[in-house]
Amino acid sequence: MIALGSFFIIILVTLIVARVGILALVATGLPIEIARFQARSALSGVGFTTTESETVVGHPIRRRIVLGLMLMGQAGLVSIAASLILTFAGGTTPSQVVLRLGVIAAIITTILLVARNRRVESWLTQQIVRGLGQWTELDVRDMVHLMQLTDAYAVSELFVEPGDWLADKRLADLELPDEGVLVLGVQRGSGEYIGAPRGETHVHPYDNLILYGHSAVLRELDERRNDVSGDWQHHAAVEHHRTALADATG
Repeated sequence: MIALGSFFIIILVTLIVARVGILALVATGLPIEIARFQARSALSGVGFTTTESETVVGHPIRRRIVLGLMLMGQAGLVSIAASLILTFAGGTTPSQVVLRLGVIAAIITTILLVARNRRVESWLTQQIVRGLGQWTELDVRDMVHLMQLTDAYAVSELFVEPGDWLADKRLADLELPDEGVLVLGVQRGSGEYIGAPRGETHVHPYDNLILYGHSAVLRELDERRNDVSGDWQHHAAVEHHRTALADATG
């Protein structure tokens, strides 16, 4: 039972370390989705892509954060494996094996459900931000608030593919502010970056847009196709935003 208890403690610590790593990477300027992917990849030791890994390797602070996550991940995997071996070693009967597997599955499920609870995540984030602000020089609080101001609104990246509703149009023609979406920047496929783009800026395939808006709208926008259905989704989003503004000011 001591080995089983150690197993669950290691799982909890790993989840907390992952959250610390995500927030620390966000504080260096990485978008929240990329920071989440990089932190989890570093802990697990798999999943890196060449393009995204360059955003870490070329940044000294990010390198240190990811290196620490890698070391913690390796130590955690070894500890988890050792705890599991001790849990099932020593003449365990088949019924005991089934019981312990059931207990492990139930507790891991409970931990994951609690970790995904918004209130728990918000409280944990506040504690981590306070700790990083006290013990490091990272300006975590401001960056976290910028990347995700509330549960509903966030700053996010959107990669434009050929055939997307956004592709080959001017920002003025897209009328994204009418949907409650602001374009903060455009990263061209060529590497050129346009900050605070104006209405005459064209959106090309393979551009990466930095957007601020409601998370659900940004997700829908990412899937919108350049056809009649895309135009209908745009008009529906405009009406929804207009109604929300009227309710908020009414």
